[in-house]
Amino acid sequence: MPKTIVHSPLVAKPVNPHSQATMAGNHFYTATVATDVNGKPVGIGDIRAQTRQALQNLSHLLAAAGGSLDDVARVMIYLTDMRHFAGMNEVYAEFFKGDSLPSRATVTGSMGMPELLVEFDVIAYIER
Repeated sequence: MPKTIVHSPLVAKPVNPHSQATMAGNHFYTATVATDVNGKPVGIGDIRAQTRQALQNLSHLLAAAGGSLDDVARVMIYLTDMRHFAGMNEVYAEFFKGDSLPSRATVTGSMGMPELLVEFDVIAYIER
């Protein structure tokens, strides 16, 4: 199964040693946060704005791989504080709805950038 790197010019280039996303066969892997195309955090202190930005980044990466949000199979959500759950969930429901909801889990943890409140670790299956 060949591995390929996925890149979108609409998402910030990583500053750490990792790719924006990876395809291994038809399996897509990524983790997204609320940064703009220049890598600057957006929506500081606003879980809804950060969730929206992180999920828009996810959408851009899926599109670059030939997929969409409907292809997402699993989402691991990391929140810095569980008090952000309701706001995150409200925006999450704008992106994921209908009959193709992925499985998911939500846990708390710290982020690499202290301004970030949420991170999405995503696995998708994209038919090619």
